[in-house]
Amino acid sequence: MPKIVDHEQYRKELLDKCFDLFAEKGYGSITMRQIAEGLRVSTGTLYHYFPSKQALFEQLAQEICEQDLSTALAELQGAQTLQESMEALGRYLVKNEDYFIKWTYIWIDFCQHKDSKEMLKNSIFKRNNQRYQKVIGDLFGIQDSVLASFVLSFVDGLILEKLWGNETIDFIEQCALLGKMLTVYLPQYPAEIKAQTHVLSSLES
Repeated sequence: MPKIVDHEQYRKELLDKCFDLFAEKGYGSITMRQIAEGLRVSTGTLYHYFPSKQALFEQLAQEICEQDLSTALAELQGAQTLQESMEALGRYLVKNEDYFIKWTYIWIDFCQHKDSKEMLKNSIFKRNNQRYQKVIGDLFGIQDSVLASFVLSFVDGLILEKLWGNETIDFIEQCALLGKMLTVYLPQYPAEIKAQTHVLSSLES
């Protein structure tokens, strides 16, 4: 009886293993042949699932987006106020610091090899960014999309500072400070964070 292969699950398993390969070699340096060797699959199998290195990276970015949002939601579950949520976000960043630094390095290396105008037009990256912003807005009760974008940029900036070796950056301290600032800035919004089921529905939409 022939073995039944779950192609979608297999594709995700390959993507998961690609993260460490990109972190080790860098997007610009590694080839599809080297990726196939690292995954212990044939180049034909790799190209069957990913027609190019960029397509592979785009799918990796999309998969990471989904995983990040699900993990963050689980970590922040139970927070009742904006301040508690921001402090939980700080603890989440500390817990996953190594991963975020690696992913930021991979992303920067990818951007160095792509035209900035091409990046702005990429529908996958645009959609991922919109999803990050939407979930941030839902989690922290922020209705202003510009402010949600600011919070996302703030987190990215903290990770970049860590990547550059700034040892004075304390994720929990910085996120707690931002929570205090947002609480003062958003007095018109209720302190209670929206129900987690609402956030879950946004992830599935």
